[in-house]
Amino acid sequence: METQTGKPLVEMRGVFKAFGGVHAVEDVDVTLHAGEVVAVLGHNGAGKSTLMKMLAGAYRRDAGSVHIDGKAAELASPAEAFELGIETIHQTLALADNLDATANLFLGREIAWRVGPFRIMDSARMRDVAAKVISQLNPRFTNLNTPCRDLSGGQRQTIAIARAIHFEAHVLIMDEPTAALGPHETAMVADLIRELKSKGIGIFLISHDIHDVFDLADRVVVMKNGQVVGTANTSDVSQDDVLGMIILGKCPEGAIPGPGARSNPQ
Repeated sequence: METQTGKPLVEMRGVFKAFGGVHAVEDVDVTLHAGEVVAVLGHNGAGKSTLMKMLAGAYRRDAGSVHIDGKAAELASPAEAFELGIETIHQTLALADNLDATANLFLGREIAWRVGPFRIMDSARMRDVAAKVISQLNPRFTNLNTPCRDLSGGQRQTIAIARAIHFEAHVLIMDEPTAALGPHETAMVADLIRELKSKGIGIFLISHDIHDVFDLADRVVVMKNGQVVGTANTSDVSQDDVLGMIILGKCPEGAIPGPGARSNPQ
């Protein structure tokens, strides 16, 4: 699916990032379309997190271009990424454990009205909005007043995702969204991701769970040593093919090789 401009939602071309003399990301091309899940895979140190941090504005890229909905973007800061509709849902979820769902959804972006020099939080409006947004994702979520420390992993993910959706995210970067969750909670998060896809939101999924990847992702991008080994539709490759790309850097039939592909890995 394409955006209204007919362009990919995200297009990263020839992206480089070095830390000292180490090339963390080297000549990487990645695209993401609306309503698509693209899994970004690789061992620790492969460059996937650095690539996503550049998209999120946390790191400045050294070279290359990024287009969001067909328009060039600098992504010089997380604030700029937010303005362009790019949100990151970290593995830690960045929730305040002592606050409830409503307070977490609006944390740092509270609805308030001004009386002279004072800002007064509109708690009732925030609670109503939180209930509406969260119920769209998970109608069974009723624990709006419960501190997040007492919620399940799936419920916490719901809050983090609802926060991104309410603030009009078009691109979600999801870092290990099912890590440490049980089967029921994992299924809940998978349903949330499918719901986001149906709304036309593009998702970059960072995961070490190959089963999750094949269950949720439309395409995979495998990185090794800072470069793309290959890109493939999940329907065109097997789990063993993807593991071969991750471990050996070998690009199988059905995948488009990248600069990091090795034709005869040792």
